[in-house]
Parts: sequence; structure tokens; C-alpha cells
Amino acid sequence: MTQLIKTAALSVDFDSDKRVLEAHGALALMVQPVLNTINQRLAEEKPAMVREKDIVATTWLPPVPSGPFKRLLLNEAKLAIGRPVPQTVSIEVTRSCGAKCDHCLIKDGAGELGKEDILRVIDEALAMGTCIITFTEGDPLLRDDIFDLIAHVDPEKAVVNLFTPGLEMTEEKAAKLREAGLYNLIVGVYSTKPEEHDLVRGLEGAYAKAIEAIEMALEAGLMVTISAHIKSGQVERIQELYDLAAELGVQELSIWEGIPKTPEEKLTQIEREKIIDIYRRINSTPGGPRIFASTYFEGQMMGCMAGRRWLHVGVDGSVRACPYLQESYGNVLESSLKDIWKAVRGSGKFEGFVGLCPAEDLFA
Repeated sequence: MTQLIKTAALSVDFDSDKRVLEAHGALALMVQPVLNTINQRLAEEKPAMVREKDIVATTWLPPVPSGPFKRLLLNEAKLAIGRPVPQTVSIEVTRSCGAKCDHCLIKDGAGELGKEDILRVIDEALAMGTCIITFTEGDPLLRDDIFDLIAHVDPEKAVVNLFTPGLEMTEEKAAKLREAGLYNLIVGVYSTKPEEHDLVRGLEGAYAKAIEAIEMALEAGLMVTISAHIKSGQVERIQELYDLAAELGVQELSIWEGIPKTPEEKLTQIEREKIIDIYRRINSTPGGPRIFASTYFEGQMMGCMAGRRWLHVGVDGSVRACPYLQESYGNVLESSLKDIWKAVRGSGKFEGFVGLCPAEDLFA
């Protein structure tokens, strides 16, 4: 039995053998609902990884038990009493990228945050209670200081994810990512057909590079997630991508609802139900990678995270509720992250449970 939290008002115990979290104290009733959700997932679904000292239920959450997971639970207690904090902060660290994706929202701009600016944003996020930090856009591996940025994150406070198209990976970089303390490497793969993936990336050979990056990362001992975006008419790709994930030996396949450019690309309710059926079938089957589906996690389970548990820092310092909602609530070059979060929360636009991505209607 491991005690994750021990305060006068709240204590949380974790039984690793039974994989059960249980809360006690005055705040227990407020926290227990989210613990029940996690307990149900641990009981019904295979984890991404079971290690000697912890369990990675999904690569999108800190391991249980850990300092970052303890902070996540404390954050849920704050949310229950109406004091939410940005549990996840994603940061666009560069415009540079070898791909030429049509869907890229930052390729036409200029300039990016400097190292000291990003270090300050990390410090401010951690001070607010953030327990997951994600470096993204365009390809973070093109920043020479990315390893310093990762290492700056206190591993007792937050885990670090990094998105990459996989074009710039080398064995040396994979080893340095592991040494810097990266929690999870996320590599985007749009199709198991090289020509389809390369078409999205606008670069011949992009698929082969992505696969090589995954293999080098796994060889270096990194946890790896394959990430894919699915639009209407593409649900059948999920099984193909899962088979690829299993073949490569990654820890998780993440399926995100792609932001549609036309109404025809928007997933139907029937397609969403198919995604959830695939999610449940795969995660209840022993062996192989776990599957994550935003359709379930940010749909039925937790609801939209934007402005509720998530804050996104753009490459120019502008801060939005998520990468896809374009309204800025301030800039980290001019204001503190804490003040910007207050502006997000004060807007009144991010209240209550929202089961469908609000950004999908903006582009279609």
C-alpha cells in the first residue's frame, strides 16, 4: 500500500496489487469520483506499461504512483471546489520542420520563443500545479536546446511529452532524450501506406523516417506513442495502425479526431461509436499496445480539456485554451501564465462538461 497524499483534509492510498486508489478525509467525496474513473480503467483496461515501481495507465497521464500523479489528484480536488489549474501545458517550441503539411497552422509566420522565455513558462506552469508538459510544433528536435528544456522540468512535479514527425531523429538524439528525462515520445503516423503518409507530410520518405525514429527511440529505452488523426471515412485505418504499433512494439496508439476542413470530413456519431468499440475491444484484450482515443477520453470520460485542464502556448507566445481554438487570452512575453489563466477562466467560455470538440465546427 502506497500513500500518495497525506493532508489533514485528504489522503489517497494506492494498492498496487489490486490496482485501486482510495481517498479518505473531508475532501474524499470530491476526489473519489475521478479515482473511481481511474480505478475502472485500471480494472477493465490493460495499461500502457507496468514497471517495477509504477504503472503507466496511459502515456497521456503520469505514472501511478509518482509525484506528478499526486499533483494531478490534488488538481482534481481543486477543480472539485471550483479552483481549476492547467494540469497540461503544451508549448510550441519552433516553427522549423522538414515536413510541409497543409494542416500546419504556424508554417507561414516568423519568430519563436527564446530559451529563457520557455524556461520561465515552464517554471510558471509548475508553480501553478501543472503535471504534464508537452513540447510540440513544428519539429522540436530541430531545437538544439530541446534537451535542456526537457531537463529543466522537475520530474517530481511533471512528466514531459514531445511530439515529432520523426524526420530528425538519430541514435544520439534518442539517447539524449532519455538522458534528459523525457517521459514519452509521440510520433505522428497518418497511414500505414507510405504514400498516404508522405502526401500528408508533403515529403517523400517521411513514413520511412517516422518508422526509423520509432525504432531508434525504443532501442534507446524511451516510451513511445504513435499518434494518428482520423477523419470521416478513415475509421478502418485504426486497426491497420494498431497492427503497425504492435509490430513495432510501442506502448500506445493514440487516435485523435482530426479537425475537419469540410463538413464531409467530420466524424459521424456512428463512426464515433465504432471508435469507442475498437477502443474497448483492444484495451480489454491482453497483450499488445494500449489504445488511446480522444473520442472516449475527451468525450465520454473527461470531456473537453480546453480551458478546463489544458492551456496551450503558441510559438509566438500567445496563449490559447488548446491548439485548435484560435482566440488568444494573452502573451507570455507580456503577462504571466497565471494571469493569462485567470483571463481564460474569467471568459466564462470553459464551464461545464462538453463532450464534443468545439473546434471541429470552426473549420468545417
